[in-house]
Amino acid sequence: MNCDISAGVDQVSVDEKPLRIGVRVPPCDRADRVARTARRAEDLGFDQVWFPDSQLLWRDVFTTLTAAAFATERIGLGTAVTNLATRHPSVVASAARSVAELAPGRFTLGLGVGNSSVAPVGLPQTGSAALREGMSMLRALLDGREWDFEGKVRSRLRDPQPSVPLHLAASGPRNLRLAGEIADGVILLSGVSPRTLAAATARVREGAEAAGRNAERLPVTVSAFCEVTDDIEADARLIKPICASIAQNGGASFLALAGIDVDVPETIEGVHPDLVHAEDWDAAATCSPRTSDGRRSRCARGRRDAARSRRPPARTPPRPRPARHPTTAGPTSPPTPGPVPRPAPTRRSGACAASCPHPMPGR
Repeated sequence: MNCDISAGVDQVSVDEKPLRIGVRVPPCDRADRVARTARRAEDLGFDQVWFPDSQLLWRDVFTTLTAAAFATERIGLGTAVTNLATRHPSVVASAARSVAELAPGRFTLGLGVGNSSVAPVGLPQTGSAALREGMSMLRALLDGREWDFEGKVRSRLRDPQPSVPLHLAASGPRNLRLAGEIADGVILLSGVSPRTLAAATARVREGAEAAGRNAERLPVTVSAFCEVTDDIEADARLIKPICASIAQNGGASFLALAGIDVDVPETIEGVHPDLVHAEDWDAAATCSPRTSDGRRSRCARGRRDAARSRRPPARTPPRPRPARHPTTAGPTSPPTPGPVPRPAPTRRSGACAASCPHPMPGR
């Protein structure tokens, strides 16, 4: 089970707000304890806390979000991400509405293809066509409009919440374009190398322009798996499974732009349940396809001063972070890495450490 806190940057239009900094906290402990971690993030000045959804790895994401909504006042809350395979879109719409009522103006619904939610139960990842259909259904229901369910019945969501933004996580070119075309925002899963970010945001822009949308107004979140270290080359092995997972999920072409050429099989023997959520992180690093440590380090660093984060100590509050600095890059321009608040350099995350015996990086 994996319980790190990963950093992400939520990039919005420079005409509205500066760059925003968020953390990603897996619901790997009781909801009330994880909610206290969210409150701690709020107290330390973070702008957003994201929670992933994987029913066999962690606690229920919407239960955790409910607890976090009660425990916080200002910080944004979001899923990064849930899916439309293990949860029917109508179920997701109801859950999103319920959280949005408790955190008015603070909730973002992040959606993806399923990854660690679908693989352990033998379901396929959600394809682009199904994502398009599911997001259309979600938007209609959240807006209070009727939806025709397979020509059998027309229904609508009682007490809708039209204000919930739908963000799509993507790593491959097809879903990046889809995000630009139909989503309210995009979550990039392509690392932080300037070249990969430029290529990914270009695909988002293509989708937005094809749909007649203003790409410059589309929020872009860069989901960055990070390792705080003074020796990037020596510690590059720790993020090897992350690079391999990006390639495995459609992002190989973007990694190639960063100088990382790797062919990853669909499944890797000896790693459970997958590369990013491996119970044995050392085994995942050992079993991942071989690339040089120098090349692997490019996956996570971009520039040597790129955004980096590491988990705070177990059962103790993290150290105060330094002040945040805004960026002037636009939402679909290649984001400029800026200093990110750095927790104390230890191997586990506060509230999650007690119940999660595997202190490895990853998602």
